Amino acid sequence: MCGISGVFAFTDAGRNALASLHASTDAISSRGPDSQGHFFFERCGLGFRRLAILDLTADGNQPMTDESGRYTIVFNGEIFNFKELRQKLVARGHRFHSQTDTEVVLHMYIAEGRNFLKKLNGFFDFAIYDKEEDSIFLARDRMGEKPLLVYRDEDKLLFSSEMKSLLALGIPRKLDYVSLSHYLQLNYIPGPATIFKGVKKLLPGYYMYVKGKKVVRKRWYKVPYDPKKVEKNKTSYEQQQKKLVEILDEATARRLVADVPVGAFLSGGIDSSVVVALASRHTQHLNTFSIGFADEPFFDETKYAKLVADRYKTNHTVFSLTNQDLYDHIFDVLNYIDEPFADSSALAVYILSKRTREKATVALSGDGADELFAGYNKHMGEFQVRQGGFKAEAVTGLNLLWDVLPKSRNSFFGNKIRQFQRFSRGMLSGPKDRYWDWASFASEKDARGLLSTASQRKVGKKLADKRRRELLEDLHADGDLNEVLLTDTKLVLPYDMLTKVDLMSMANSLEVRPPFLDPNVVRFAFSLPVSSKIDAKMKKKIVQDAFRPMLPEELYKRPKHGFEVPLLKWFRGELRPLIEDDLLSDGFIESQGVFDVDAIRGLKKQLFSSSPGDVHARIWALIVFQWWWKKWMIS
Repeated sequence: MCGISGVFAFTDAGRNALASLHASTDAISSRGPDSQGHFFFERCGLGFRRLAILDLTADGNQPMTDESGRYTIVFNGEIFNFKELRQKLVARGHRFHSQTDTEVVLHMYIAEGRNFLKKLNGFFDFAIYDKEEDSIFLARDRMGEKPLLVYRDEDKLLFSSEMKSLLALGIPRKLDYVSLSHYLQLNYIPGPATIFKGVKKLLPGYYMYVKGKKVVRKRWYKVPYDPKKVEKNKTSYEQQQKKLVEILDEATARRLVADVPVGAFLSGGIDSSVVVALASRHTQHLNTFSIGFADEPFFDETKYAKLVADRYKTNHTVFSLTNQDLYDHIFDVLNYIDEPFADSSALAVYILSKRTREKATVALSGDGADELFAGYNKHMGEFQVRQGGFKAEAVTGLNLLWDVLPKSRNSFFGNKIRQFQRFSRGMLSGPKDRYWDWASFASEKDARGLLSTASQRKVGKKLADKRRRELLEDLHADGDLNEVLLTDTKLVLPYDMLTKVDLMSMANSLEVRPPFLDPNVVRFAFSLPVSSKIDAKMKKKIVQDAFRPMLPEELYKRPKHGFEVPLLKWFRGELRPLIEDDLLSDGFIESQGVFDVDAIRGLKKQLFSSSPGDVHARIWALIVFQWWWKKWMIS
């Protein structure tokens, strides 16, 4: 696993950025603490940081140039089928000087041009410079496991794995207020936008080819969902289960290949337990890692993780955390984030990654299963809305009651009331509005209401609506739940879940590999009818049924808890001075000019009331943004 950055100058003025290339790679040193390298040629510069996963030969380091001297690559990621591809290239006369997947990708490009990407099984982003053609080719993996940011102006094109690296290259720090508005709704920023104008995320499954000043941006991969083909799928449910076990087993085995210690996250939930069960088929005494929450027993699932660990005789380690342990790492997380990102569970992922890195360099995870196979509560809510019936109508009929009762995530009844209110609101909406509402912590109106009058004028309504339409384009009134899952793969998965895992694992130089996101598993998932994934009693139905013989029965007798960072306790305690005297103080808000003082006061008042609802998540988003502002916009 690595980090990459680069400069492709269009003019003499653009060449000035080449002087900052070393600084840009230094900025992402945690992605590659083992070595670094740079390539310079006239108006192109490529930078690289390396985390050693496989034992490379001496000439396997990067940037890597082919023997003709024409092509040079910087590559970040893992290609799991590179040995098979290498054999085919050797048969066609290609000569190799290392045993790396990087060299295979380089030769695939030499042999087949831009059309080879679909043959890669893995996750990646990379750049290839063609000296003879004076062009550069950038590409990103199918699902967005690895990030790639691009900035372009009249003089140059800059790219990197992280924003802090682009900042080291001197990009202008001009706030995108539409992105800020969406961030205040979702707690993350959906691509291709970023927090800065002029900086874009290269979308998952896209490539970019640049020659001269001409830029070609093209989609090379689309999640293979065809509702007509799904309708014609006559495979029995029993055959579907058998197939899922087979292809997920193959995907897991592929992700165990490494020359460094490999482990697996084991939360006690179905998804990570499935991965551990399959991985144990291919390696003895697998290292597994769990975190427990000593002060939050409702969220502690370590007893279920231990059942799986005992069954498969793994080398199991439990990191038992107190709320103080979590609190002690808040500022490490805030300091690492270089674009506002406020999924508070990132804190737990950061600590898990940090502790795991002490014993392993690679960890398998169960990420992606919920989005592919309908594992979230919102999926059950969507299923119930579409099914209708007495219960759904009864909840909606009590809409006025849900509005007045106290709501909070921090009590069972308060959380139920909060859920009933959101469900009731969703019943009265169309699929696009309902999806956006259930994905958000704040409405568009409430998010804009937090902004100052001057900031509100900078939020282009047409542009905001356009970005939202593009993200929700796969949802239709006559569609089914598979369209919701497809939308999850374009929004929630790449910009929340995978961003969280990538940021927090890379902050600790740990590589995370999710078998559920293997292209064969994704293809299979979207060939299935909704009835195989969810019914009135069970979410993620086929995953639970297919692997029931391999897992302890106790895992099926409990609700999915997830994890809630105790933000409300901290905001009312240890973090209160940070809120009231610093980041959200009247003085700082007024001098900054981004937010409305009265609106922020209103949020703080709700925070300390008896009915806080989801306000702690909105306060956390503001704290993350304000910390980011002080670190990256002022300093």
